[in-house]
Amino acid sequence: MTSPTAAARRVAAPSAALSAAGVRAPGTPAYRRILLKLSGEALMGADAYGINRQVIDRIVAEIAEVVRMGVEIGVVIGGGNIFRGVAPGAAGMDRATADYMGMLATLMNALALQDALRRAGVESRVQSALRIDQVAEPYIRGRALRHLEEKKVVIFGAGTGNPFFTTDTAAALRGREMGVDIVLKATKVDGVYTADPNKDPTAERYSDLTFDEAIVRNLKVMDATALALCRDQNMLLKVFSIFVPGALKRVVMGESDGTLVHC
Repeated sequence: MTSPTAAARRVAAPSAALSAAGVRAPGTPAYRRILLKLSGEALMGADAYGINRQVIDRIVAEIAEVVRMGVEIGVVIGGGNIFRGVAPGAAGMDRATADYMGMLATLMNALALQDALRRAGVESRVQSALRIDQVAEPYIRGRALRHLEEKKVVIFGAGTGNPFFTTDTAAALRGREMGVDIVLKATKVDGVYTADPNKDPTAERYSDLTFDEAIVRNLKVMDATALALCRDQNMLLKVFSIFVPGALKRVVMGESDGTLVHC
């Protein structure tokens, strides 16, 4: 891992958030439409696998608060919390088959998130990149855009619908298709560090960095395909901790939580 640089110490410019939304009145969100990338692991909390009900309810409460602010939200969700439980049995399996199993795991999480949103009084729709019409709409871009305009949360399941692509890449792709102002990657840590902060007490958090810096330094922000897509499409990316209370709202308001990744 590279040593700390000036990039790790500089403070993100407030204008970086405002540039996506233009001039705004005080107290209003910095972003009109966002794409929230949730990992499956985030849903299991401290559990070994599965969905922790308290964790998902708390995440939904934060999403609901942002929805009430008038922000349009799309969500791409991973499946690691479920697929982890079957991964040993997938050892030696054809990669494409294992990836399709992972896509089905994301759909299970998407349905759980939709149910939790419903109980919180937030209207949502699940759209799947794989056809499973009994439980989810097929992914149709125009329909998804209409749902967002109607202030429904749109949960995108099954990744891109193709093996060999991660849900990080799905988040970058759906973010571009939906015309979001920023992609928010919710993780267990409060940003991107020069090293693993759980292993290296000297690790420093970047307040901001460029996509090229993240790729060259192999900082594991997202996979290289997702980072390149965000860079090529000039989409802002913010990495923050979903476990810090109120962090999602603060990020949407343009505050300095997490790490901003930009061109």
